[in-house]
Amino acid sequence: MATATQSLKKKKINRIGLELPVYRGSKTTLCAGCGHNAISERIIDACFAMGIEPTQLVKLSGIGCSSKSPAYFLGSVHGFNTVHGRMPSVGTGALIANKNLVAIGVSGDGDTGAIGIGQFIHLMRRNLPIIYIIEDNGCYGLTKGQFSPTADVGSVLKTGVVNDLPPIDTCALAIQLGATFVARSFSGDKKQLTAILKAALSHRGTAMLDVLSPCVTFNDHEGSTKSYAYVKSHADQLEELDFVPYFEDISVDYEPGETQEVTLHDGSRLYLKKLAESYDPTDKMQALGVLHDTHERGEFATGLIYVKPAADDFLTTLNLVDEPLASLPEDRVRPSKAVLTEIMESLA
Repeated sequence: MATATQSLKKKKINRIGLELPVYRGSKTTLCAGCGHNAISERIIDACFAMGIEPTQLVKLSGIGCSSKSPAYFLGSVHGFNTVHGRMPSVGTGALIANKNLVAIGVSGDGDTGAIGIGQFIHLMRRNLPIIYIIEDNGCYGLTKGQFSPTADVGSVLKTGVVNDLPPIDTCALAIQLGATFVARSFSGDKKQLTAILKAALSHRGTAMLDVLSPCVTFNDHEGSTKSYAYVKSHADQLEELDFVPYFEDISVDYEPGETQEVTLHDGSRLYLKKLAESYDPTDKMQALGVLHDTHERGEFATGLIYVKPAADDFLTTLNLVDEPLASLPEDRVRPSKAVLTEIMESLA
């Protein structure tokens, strides 16, 4: 007799009774082979597998190729395409108004690292409960492929121009500023990226994901350090990730001493199998050291780089009431005439 789980898989129904197409969006208008499309597919897979209720999710973006991506997943979900680089403030307002929302913000290396760098900094230090995805291709794909702030020194454009400015490492910046879940992955690594996204959906706080996503039109040639070939051959995987959501109980077959378990806010668990060297993603200084060392070798550290699951998120720090502010009646949010009179008299 088939189990309930086998029956659900056969029907392609998730734990809340929804089919996979519910989580899809419009047909992509990005270039064929763009890494951003692969990221959208992994978001669809992760939200379906985790049983995310679409009516409880909000998707946000800024401006750029990356910021078109939310149109291609969860098409029925509330969304907001903000002004260039201003997605963090709009996301903050949305979550303060309704703290029950699950927020996914999609940005780019230009949208985040250039015009939006100020807002990115304050979002990271506040630990707002949001999944912040940077689709990182090292260039401005909408404006003919100029270098972005994450382009490495020595990178070469298709036109032959060489980049002579040092890159911004968004992962190192996020860790230093206070983000409590920081990861890096590659759009072409389906298994790793899906596991990271599932874990990010279970984390309560800022989950910042830098996803290397080659631009097939302007930045996928010899001389580019963000090309498919370069990223694939220079990725330094920190660990193998297994993710067990809180609603499942799956045994893990790793040997004792080879695996580190991290319990997330909702009871879900991350199992991190050590690879070449012992790596502890809860050690902030070790995380920063690994980012520095891999960069010096011309490599990209991928996997869960840093996590601090027990930290209070921004909405907890604000000590908001239990009900979403957006649903409170007027008499709960507007001072009465008597209260206003008392305030005015006290200032006289």
